[in-house]
Amino acid sequence: MKHRIVTAAQMKEIERAGNANGLPYLQMMENAGLAAYAQLRARLPLGGALLIVCGKGNNGGDGLVMARAAAQDGWRVVVLLAGFHGSLRPAGLAACALMNRQRESGAFVLAVDLPSGINTDTGEAAEGAVRADLTVTFDSCKPLHTAPSSAPFCGEIVCADIGIRDEWHPAGLAQL
Repeated sequence: MKHRIVTAAQMKEIERAGNANGLPYLQMMENAGLAAYAQLRARLPLGGALLIVCGKGNNGGDGLVMARAAAQDGWRVVVLLAGFHGSLRPAGLAACALMNRQRESGAFVLAVDLPSGINTDTGEAAEGAVRADLTVTFDSCKPLHTAPSSAPFCGEIVCADIGIRDEWHPAGLAQL
């Protein structure tokens, strides 16, 4: 199956088109969180403890949807709120270090859209960026998913449908 590759700016435009055509931002967020949670459920036994690290913004909202769904399924869920944007600031660095230590201890790490600490468009990885076992991205892949410098941080990559229609995409997008 082929997936489009879009920049962060193109994805915002695609989401705006979806919102303008009857797929509200909140519904896209709900769909994304549930799609990411479905991928988690497919890989891990039900129950146990789950740490969900959320930044502010849409991916943080996706994480909160995941947390709600997991708690409803009986997981013991802890949500950690941290600031992620651009270069990793102290709170983001600490959160990434925590996630990487958990992974080194055998925890499964799922990234929502992109591993924290990686630039969506360039694939540049900040010092301390998260290494995920699985990255669930939505509607389209982003340049970081194919960049040689950042793809190894993503682990397995799944592109999930969140209800965006093909006609809401700009013409002439690259295919992966």
